[in-house]
Amino acid sequence: MSTPIGMPADPTLSHRAIENLIARYAELVDDGDFAGLGTLLADATFMGSGEPASGREAIEKMFKDTLIVYADGTPRTHHVTTNVAIEVDEHANTAVSRSYVTVFQALPDLPLQPIAAGRYHDRFARRDGRWRFTERRVRINLIGDVSRHAQQAAARR
Repeated sequence: MSTPIGMPADPTLSHRAIENLIARYAELVDDGDFAGLGTLLADATFMGSGEPASGREAIEKMFKDTLIVYADGTPRTHHVTTNVAIEVDEHANTAVSRSYVTVFQALPDLPLQPIAAGRYHDRFARRDGRWRFTERRVRINLIGDVSRHAQQAAARR
């Protein structure tokens, strides 16, 4: 949806679209839909604890290579994103956001518990009338038992 020339864009619509992208990311991770994550972040660079990944294929591969997936096809996690702050520059068609993330996990032999908490720092661009991620930086500040979530931690177990 584009705004007619000379008409200011509605910042409420931009905020909602960006919030929906942030929520969609959590849903896709928790569903184990790494192809969907690759599509969602196709125009982005993802920066976490490993090497940065850019583009659909590289991001999908990074998630497949990093996370443990169980028989139900999911990592058995629940990402909760809070404290979302969004700043939109309607004229430049760009936005930034900051948010908190807490990751919970439960398995038959692992009671529900938080396994990680940190912050997301995101950048977005509006192209062809649609908001898209251009960058996601993940900084995990608090780490619990991730040995059943992250393949690298499981290898050390």
